[in-house]
Amino acid sequence: MCEKNLSGLLLILLSDINKINAIMRIYKRPFLFLSIAILMNACQPKESKVAMVKKNIAHASAQIGLQLDAIRETGKILNPYTINKDLTTRYVGIQDWTSGFFPGTMWYMYEHTGDDKWKEYGIELTESLEDVQYIKWHHDVGFMIGCSYGNAYRLTGNKDYAKVIVQASKSLISRFRDKPGIIQSWDTTNDWIISRGWKCPVIIDNMMNLEMLFEATRLTGDSTYFDIAVRHANTTMQHHFRKDYSSWHVVDYDIISGNVRQKNTAQGYSDDSAWARGQAWGLYGYTVCYRETKNPEYLELAENIANYILNHPNIPEDLVPYWDYNAPNIPNELRDASAAAITASALYELSDYSSKKEYYIEKAYKIMKSLSSPVYRAEIGENNFFLLQHSVGSIPHGAEIDVPLNYADYYYLEALKRMKELMR
Repeated sequence: MCEKNLSGLLLILLSDINKINAIMRIYKRPFLFLSIAILMNACQPKESKVAMVKKNIAHASAQIGLQLDAIRETGKILNPYTINKDLTTRYVGIQDWTSGFFPGTMWYMYEHTGDDKWKEYGIELTESLEDVQYIKWHHDVGFMIGCSYGNAYRLTGNKDYAKVIVQASKSLISRFRDKPGIIQSWDTTNDWIISRGWKCPVIIDNMMNLEMLFEATRLTGDSTYFDIAVRHANTTMQHHFRKDYSSWHVVDYDIISGNVRQKNTAQGYSDDSAWARGQAWGLYGYTVCYRETKNPEYLELAENIANYILNHPNIPEDLVPYWDYNAPNIPNELRDASAAAITASALYELSDYSSKKEYYIEKAYKIMKSLSSPVYRAEIGENNFFLLQHSVGSIPHGAEIDVPLNYADYYYLEALKRMKELMR
C-alpha cells in the first residue's frame, strides 16, 4: 500500500516539473529531493508486532538460557531473584515471597518456545516449592503457588499440582478476618511492623493473591474460596482507593470492630503518595476480579486505575513510571520496570473486557516497546542473565534499588504471551 502511494505521489510531483523547478529557484532548496526523501522515509517498513514478539522471545531464550546453564553447572536447584550489592546473583529459598516467579518464568518460556528444557527445570523448581502450600504466616502464598503450580497445572494438567493449589488456598484463607472482611497481609510480630503500630495490615499487593482462590473454587466446587476473594476485593475497593483512584499501599484494620485504623505506605515515598508498583497491583488485581466475577464495578475500577496511571502528569513519555508517582525529585528519580511490566500485562487483559480495547492495546504495546529497548532490556550475557534492568524493590527499606527483579521478567514474559494471543 505504501509503495503504491509513494509511486502516485512521485508521479504527481514529476507531472509538472516546471512548477517544481520554479519552487526550487524561489527557495533555493532541493525541494523535490527533500520531498522524495520524506516520502521514502515515511514508507520504510516498521517492525511488526509479530516480529517484535518473536525477536524478544528469542532474546529471552538466549538470556535466560544462560541463567539456566549457570544453574545447571552448580548441580543444585537454584531460584534467582536479583543482584546483590557485590554484583553476585541472589538466590532465594522457598519461603521468600518471590520464590514462585522464576518457576513461572520457566513455564512461560516453555509455552513461548515448546523447548522441553524449560519444562524440565520448571518441574524441578516448581516441585521444590511443595511445602509452600502449608505457609500460613503471610499472604504471599498466592504469588508463590499461583505463578509456579498455577502455570504448571495449566500447561500439564497434572492433578497433583491442583491439590497443591487447593491446599495453598486453604492456608491463605486461614488469614481471613471476618469482621473487616479482608485477608490479613502480614503478621504483627516482627519489630518493624510493631514499630508502625499496625494491628491488621492489608496491602494492595494482596489483590494479586485472589486469583488462586478463584481457581480453588473451580477445582473443588467449594464457593468458600470465591466468596472470601470477593469480600476481600469489595473491602479493598471501599477503603484502599482515593478519589483520584490512586491507592494507599497499606490499610490497617481493627479486627474486633472492623474499622479502618490508619492508611500508610510501606514501600512508597509517603503515606499520601502513589507507589508505582502498588498502582499496577491494583490494576491487575481488579482486572482479574472482573474476569472471574463479571462484576461491572470491578471493571469500572480497573479502568479508572488505568486512567490514573496512563494520564498521570508525572508519567514519562515511554510509560515506564518513576518508582512513585509523587517522588520528590522527578524527573531525577529512578524508574520501575517491574511496575511497567505488570501494567502492560494487565492492560492486555483489560482490553479483552473494555470498550476501550484498542486504546489499552496501544498503551500496552508502547510500554512493551519501551521495555524491549536497550534502555531497559539487558544485552545477552549481561545483567546476571536477567531480562530487564532498572526495577525498584523498596527504596524506604534500601532494598533492591535499580536492579533486575525476577517478577519484572515474569510479567514481561506474560505480557508478551498476551500480546501474541491478541494477534492470532
